[in-house]
This record gives sequence, C-alpha cells and structure tokens, in this order.
Amino acid sequence: MFRASIILKNAREDHSLEIGEVSKKLKISTKYIEAIETENKSKFPEEPYCSLIIKDYANFLGLNGDDVLSLFRRDFAVPSGNKANGFKWQFFTPQFTFKIAVIVSVILFAAYLVTEYIKYNRPPPLTVNWPTVTNLTGTSFDLTGITDPESTVRINNSPVIVDINGGFDKKVTLSGSDSSTIVVQSISPSGKTATLKKTFQLSENSQN
Repeated sequence: MFRASIILKNAREDHSLEIGEVSKKLKISTKYIEAIETENKSKFPEEPYCSLIIKDYANFLGLNGDDVLSLFRRDFAVPSGNKANGFKWQFFTPQFTFKIAVIVSVILFAAYLVTEYIKYNRPPPLTVNWPTVTNLTGTSFDLTGITDPESTVRINNSPVIVDINGGFDKKVTLSGSDSSTIVVQSISPSGKTATLKKTFQLSENSQN
C-alpha cells in the first residue's frame, strides 16, 4: 500500500534534493520534513499547518498535492479542514475576531443611544417624603424629596433648589379653611414633567 511519507521521500530523492534544500525553498523547518518522511507523528506540526505543508511539499516535488494529502489523512486519520482542529483554526482567525469585536461594539453603542434616548424622553424620577399624617395641627412643615440632579423642582409653582445628589428641601405652609393640596413637580431638561400631589386636612388648630 502506498503511503504519503514514502511517496514524498522517494520523489525528493528522485530529484536529488536534500531535506535542507527543500526546507530553504519552501521555508519549512527541517524537523517537520524529517518527521513527515519518517512518520514521526509526535513531531508533526499542528493542524491545519501539517496538511498545508504536505500539500505544498507534494506540489513542489511535482506531485498532485490533493492526492498526496488524501493519502496522508488516510494514513494518520488527520481530520479535514472543516472538522475538529481545522474548524477552530479556520474560523477563529484575527479577522473573524476583529469582525466580532466590531459587531459587539456597534451593538453596545446602539444600546447606549437607545438608553439615553429613553432617559431623555421620559419624566424624571421623583420621590417625596410626605408627612406621615394628613390631619395636621400646624400650618408649616419641611417637605423633602429626591429627583434627578439635572431636573428643576417646583412646589406649588415655587422653584426649589436641587443639590448635586438630586435632593431638595422646602418649608411648606398650608393654607385654606378645610384642606390644602401640595403639588410637587420635577421637570427634566427635555421638558418632561413628573408630578406628585397630596391633600392635607386642616385641623382647627392649624387654621388659627
């Protein structure tokens, strides 16, 4: 039975070529050529380079590279380029990795733009720390809350200072004979408004 290693070695010797000459012309290490010709499988180069070397070596010697490569794969059960290690080398190339990186970057940037668009076009978050009771005995109390630091806060249409953390604080005075409603608004830079309001019942003491 013809073996790829014997065919290659005989062809080289028929051309009166030394392994060193072949190594220089094909730029292939002599240890790989020697390993292939002596069938020293432990020193074969990794795939797909081993198959490429076999094919180039055969073509250089005037043989049919595809045929010799087929024999070599039969002799040593080397997987073809679309299986096993060949799959790993063929698809996970620097070009493939770069394309994946570009695609991921585009997706992340698009997600960022969508997030910012939604954030810009929705009302700002608003939390108000209302008093725990609605029937008050006093007419004034401190009303605090938190919102987006970039928003403008108004309590009953009066502007309130917002600190760098989004917190705000204002002394509120209730008015009215029976009840008083407090309206808190947070307005984002895009003009979106979040509104919270609460009505307090006034006791007799609070009306004096």
